[in-house]
Amino acid sequence: MNTRPRCTHRPGPRAASRGFTMMELVVVMLAASVLAVVALPRLESALASADTAWREQVISALRTARATAQGHRRLVCVTVATGSVTLSMASAQPASSCDATLRGPDGDARWAWSSRAPATAASPATLYVQSDGRVTSDGAGNTPVNAVITVSGQTAISVTGDTGHVE
Repeated sequence: MNTRPRCTHRPGPRAASRGFTMMELVVVMLAASVLAVVALPRLESALASADTAWREQVISALRTARATAQGHRRLVCVTVATGSVTLSMASAQPASSCDATLRGPDGDARWAWSSRAPATAASPATLYVQSDGRVTSDGAGNTPVNAVITVSGQTAISVTGDTGHVE
């Protein structure tokens, strides 16, 4: 008699094989393509919306500078840089420079800012808003300047020196 137990285990396919099948790779590539087609236009739209919001913040800061200069009868300096706009005011009148930082509604020194830092350029980089609302290239108020502020992907912002009008 045979006393040895009978083995019921049959060798199957190779258990040590690793990797993806061609079908799995095709399915993953197809899913990634569908996501890219759906998500990228929405992402571009969100980024364009952020640029529009940045432009509106810059315009609001410029208009606030003019209103503050006229309301306080003091010189207000507007510094435009890539990604931020700051305001400061002269502590006394007459003045040719600003020495007091004006804080924004949230307490930050920047009246407009963007973490995305869209390309922004002003010519000149610092605008001096006089107490009568004029915008000049110097603190003394001798030279009214028509300034242009460019924001990437948006219509340029223009400031009329003689009136302080922002458009």
